Amino acid sequence: MTVQDLERYSRQIRFAELGEGGQSDLLRAHAAIVGCGALGSIQAMILARAGVGRLTLIDRDFVEESNLQRQFLFDENDLLDTVPKAIAAKRHLERANSGIAVDAVVADLNSDNVAELLEDCGVILDGTDNFETRYLINDFAVSRSVPWIYGAAVGSYGITMPVLPGVSACLRCVYPEPPTGVQPTCETGGVLNTITAVIGSLQAADAIKILSGNVGRVRLKITTADVWDGPLREIDQARRDADCPACVRREFPWLGGERRAPVSLCGRNAVQIHERGRPLNLADLRERLAKLGGVRANEFALRFFISPYDLTLFPDGRCIVKGTTDVGIARSLYSRYVGN
Repeated sequence: MTVQDLERYSRQIRFAELGEGGQSDLLRAHAAIVGCGALGSIQAMILARAGVGRLTLIDRDFVEESNLQRQFLFDENDLLDTVPKAIAAKRHLERANSGIAVDAVVADLNSDNVAELLEDCGVILDGTDNFETRYLINDFAVSRSVPWIYGAAVGSYGITMPVLPGVSACLRCVYPEPPTGVQPTCETGGVLNTITAVIGSLQAADAIKILSGNVGRVRLKITTADVWDGPLREIDQARRDADCPACVRREFPWLGGERRAPVSLCGRNAVQIHERGRPLNLADLRERLAKLGGVRANEFALRFFISPYDLTLFPDGRCIVKGTTDVGIARSLYSRYVGN
């Protein structure tokens, strides 16, 4: 640890339970944050300022105006620049702490790239907005014995739960299958920025414990909070399921790609699809689509406006179709304007 590190992190080092040894561990550590939205932006800010030596930020989306109410890492310039959240986050974090490494990945975490993107990380933080990705994280984490921290927030309510493979219950021990039926979202139920700050901070606190060599201090509880109607509560985590498909039977269908589907995006009136097995040539696509509707493009993506829809296309073939939550309509638009 350098003299500059000793000064920069002096207030953390003086916290006896962390100390100089724990800070040294943090500086050598690697955390992955999946999703740079309301929860992920809080997690990233805290871990960067705490001195976690390497952060991998994975997000598939762009900064939008409605994000600014609760995604504290971004500002109006990011909105005007039309940059992906992961890139905008990297820029802000590097200005806050130039002594750490920040890897920005503009991609959807899926069974094809999860092993590469989460390789060598010491903890995974959930900043996602859908259960498909959470079950993929759980499959990967349990299969590789990597700790991860589940979190979610909507309205004024939030929940977080650490998963220590081999020690605590995993997500499938508690929720064997993703919830069915209509679930509340930020779009339908709204969300307060105070609850996302609380849940993201609790997740980051557990990550710091894990990465600093204090994993034994992680409370194996399900923590819930309601910043409008009630206090924080802790519930004893369910015991590991003796017949858990992941922990015990070692079945990982999300990791193997058997369970993969288009995703409706929280708070976006949008659907993400990934129909192609090959990349897109955005320059050629821009020229072709400009004859049919409005087009804006940069090095990261192309946006195509054909009322009442807005298609954001990425080089890897991924597309976010805004203006519908109907997967059939989204696929039809993709096929019509992009091809299969």
